[in-house]
Amino acid sequence: MLMQSILGRKSPSLSSTGAFTPLPLLCSSCLKYSDTYKFHGSFTHSKRRKGVKEVKFIALTDQNHATTNCPNGEELSGESFNHLISDFCRAGQIDKAMALLAEMEALGVRPNSMSYAHLIDALGSTGRTSEADMLFQEMISFGLRPRIKLYNVLLRGFLKKGLLGLAIRVLAVMGDFGAEKNQETYEILLDYYVNAGRLEDTWSMINEMKRKRFRLSSFVYSKVIGLYRDNGMWKKAMDIVGEIREKGMTLDKQIYNSVIDTFGKYGEVDEALEVFVKMKQEGVKADITTFNSLIRWHCKAGDISKALELLTEMQEQGLYPDPKIFVTVISRLGEQGKWDMIQKTFENMKRRGHEKSGTIYAALVDIYGQYGKFKDAEECISALKAEGLIPSASMFCVLANAYAQQGLCGQTVKVLQLMEAEGIELNVIMLNVLMNAFGVAGRHLEALSIYHHINESGFSPDVVTYTTLMKACIRARKFDKVPEVYKEMEHAGCTPDRKARQMLQVALMVLQQRNCE
Repeated sequence: MLMQSILGRKSPSLSSTGAFTPLPLLCSSCLKYSDTYKFHGSFTHSKRRKGVKEVKFIALTDQNHATTNCPNGEELSGESFNHLISDFCRAGQIDKAMALLAEMEALGVRPNSMSYAHLIDALGSTGRTSEADMLFQEMISFGLRPRIKLYNVLLRGFLKKGLLGLAIRVLAVMGDFGAEKNQETYEILLDYYVNAGRLEDTWSMINEMKRKRFRLSSFVYSKVIGLYRDNGMWKKAMDIVGEIREKGMTLDKQIYNSVIDTFGKYGEVDEALEVFVKMKQEGVKADITTFNSLIRWHCKAGDISKALELLTEMQEQGLYPDPKIFVTVISRLGEQGKWDMIQKTFENMKRRGHEKSGTIYAALVDIYGQYGKFKDAEECISALKAEGLIPSASMFCVLANAYAQQGLCGQTVKVLQLMEAEGIELNVIMLNVLMNAFGVAGRHLEALSIYHHINESGFSPDVVTYTTLMKACIRARKFDKVPEVYKEMEHAGCTPDRKARQMLQVALMVLQQRNCE
């Protein structure tokens, strides 16, 4: 049970190198596939070539224990195994590639570096980081040297889940092998450091890029703007825009989005709209991030009518809103008791098509509108799957957040349990959502347990983790705990944002009043 694992169990065992304990590879008797696949030519080209015989791959079932073979009954060679594994990975059939790997290793044949690269890339890209890490360690132990692309895949996968410790270990391995960071490596690290609120790490990375004469791209500049924005220095963020213009760089979509978000965060929604208009005049097409930001900040400013207007404009431009935007709008309408407006907004979106995507909006409308059809998370997930919606980490996270914002802790936990049952691994974002559910419900001890679980499980808390915990303590009137969490935040290398500083001031003011009494 997820609740037991978070509130009761000890952290999962880690290997001496800090990685997750490897999972056992599948044996042939465990395989469930019975399809037959044919590959022609060199295995990487679809056209048949002369003189190259056809190789048949028989995937195994519980009843069929025959090995992968050629038409003459001979077992496949190691080279053929490697080609097949790579082809399955490229086709997105990662489970079948892993099954073939198990069969290969059972025959005493080792995969080559290309097979490892394809497997790790496919696993990392689908969020299966513990398996990717296991294969990475195995690859290193056999003396194979990864290329920079593979390091970047692992870094992106680990940091997306908040596993900073494992990412640091990957960087250490890079150093041991003399592998140099490239532009993509720096941008992956910067993206994480800014989003996690790690100010010193961000500047350290930017300075390293300058020393090594890497180009400061629009992506990097957009992150610097975001860094200033999140630390209350929005005027400095605007100075960066001037610096970009002085260098003759064109303001692209990323820069515009960062500027719009900066104005919005500080309540300057009129200025944000002016930048939006300027962006369109310059011929830069707005994307889902642009509208996401504008809608979110207009909702926060209480201008729900403008937010709905932007939602309509977004759809008119052929951009179908993602669930996060929809949640932002309907939660604000829900706070105002405008349940009929929630339903009307949904109906307007429904008429524009995207039937499968509309299914999740219907579920969110029910949860926020408190109509009762989806009070149970399991029924909600079953209904979505019945409509043909393929479960994803994003879908589970949106639903968990919907239940969490209502303070429905049990249903939030159930969503994450169902997610784990689908084979999707937890990450720090989802644990932050669960912590928020307990905080909204006034259960600060459970929120604190989630925080301890995050630390014990190898995840690295980010700025959202700490602010969520501080908010839970304030709701429970445990003001003395707020400065403690704030200090832990600073000690962990996360720079407190404006929200954290405001909560600290509130807590200190209350504690001072208590002492005076």
